[in-house]
Amino acid sequence: MRIIPAIDIIEGSCVRLSKGDYATKKVYNEDPLEVAKTFEAHGIKYLHLVDLDGAKSKHIVNYKILEQIAARTSLKIDFGGGLKSDEDLRIAFNSGAAQVTGGSIAVKDRTTFLNWLSRFGAEKIILGADAMDEKIAVAGWQEASKEELIPFIQGYQKEGIQYVICTDISKDGMLQGPSFALYKKILETTASVNIAATSGDEAEKQLHGIKLIASGGIANYKDIQDLKELGCEAAIIGKAIYENRISLKQLEAFILAS
Repeated sequence: MRIIPAIDIIEGSCVRLSKGDYATKKVYNEDPLEVAKTFEAHGIKYLHLVDLDGAKSKHIVNYKILEQIAARTSLKIDFGGGLKSDEDLRIAFNSGAAQVTGGSIAVKDRTTFLNWLSRFGAEKIILGADAMDEKIAVAGWQEASKEELIPFIQGYQKEGIQYVICTDISKDGMLQGPSFALYKKILETTASVNIAATSGDEAEKQLHGIKLIASGGIANYKDIQDLKELGCEAAIIGKAIYENRISLKQLEAFILAS
């Protein structure tokens, strides 16, 4: 299982929120590049970088920070927050993102999101499926939608999506453990899907399970081990690192043992 620390950006600083509430903002470091370099020094290879200003503004904002981290570390960065247009996507990839996450756009502009998937492929486009009470939330979690979480994921799975980041918003930043039951349900219901093959071939082809990236609520090292056992492809860890609930040395040992 991949370990992916998170850096959330507001006004250039590394912050964490609780349940996506901007009023709960806590600044942990004013230099995101320094944080990223510290992660890299402990053997970490991946980074989840979220432009919270972008999520609120509905267009990319903090791409210069993405550019700095991509240029001065070897971290493979997945970038999200405010990606709403082809121009936003162009800026993100040109600034060094290895992958991008589309959440709100996958709900509000399915055509554009599917076009991204077609143009860039399933290795570069991640579906952001963040939910409260199994209903998808959008716009930096400021708005609820009518989309049901699991049918939403299944619908995009049939279109070829492989990577899905799922955050149970009620757990995010609370340090009370991830939503294990929800992740188990997602993995079971997306384990295999039969869809009609394309190119005129009437035979059915089998889509194997999605690569589920668990996000939100991780509080201790055991949570990471349990997510691995559950079958998650990766785990995004934020506040537990910043609040010293999980040490970078523990993460380094986990990576070396994997």
